[in-house]
Amino acid sequence: MEVTKGKWANRFIIAAIIQGGIITAIALMIVGTQIIFMQINIMQFLSLSFEGPAKWVFIGTIFYLILVVAIAVTAVFYNHLEVNLNRKIAGISKVLAWIHIIGMNVGGTGSTLLMVFGGLAGSGVLSVFSEGQFGKENIAIMDSFIAPTASFIAILAIGVICGGIGYILAYKSKD
Repeated sequence: MEVTKGKWANRFIIAAIIQGGIITAIALMIVGTQIIFMQINIMQFLSLSFEGPAKWVFIGTIFYLILVVAIAVTAVFYNHLEVNLNRKIAGISKVLAWIHIIGMNVGGTGSTLLMVFGGLAGSGVLSVFSEGQFGKENIAIMDSFIAPTASFIAILAIGVICGGIGYILAYKSKD
């Protein structure tokens, strides 16, 4: 019996592992920063100011975690298509799958990290690194993050839509 491997399933699993490593590194940086600046409780400050820009730190982090899971679940779909149904991802489906993996990883990562960074900048936490103390909350700084975040979300959406179309085309193929 010939063992069939899912190329695209493997690519998405690798992407999920890399994205999981990135979010782990970010978590370690936050913990490391908290250890270095022990007189300042960054997490307490952010949680107490959840009404302002700080909420974007949490929302961006949660969306990033959801992104990692979504990429891994996408691998399961591609595995089913390639291994269980024995469908080939070729031609236009292959192009759409590439757009899917790139759009999902670039768009998803870019949008969530901009949300986190924008929340840190708007809440004044970034001043801890330059001045050693919390800065003032600046809601206006959030305006500069709207267009780039929206652009990354558009890349994410294009990637996911193309992936869905490519998946359906490969599923319907009679290979």
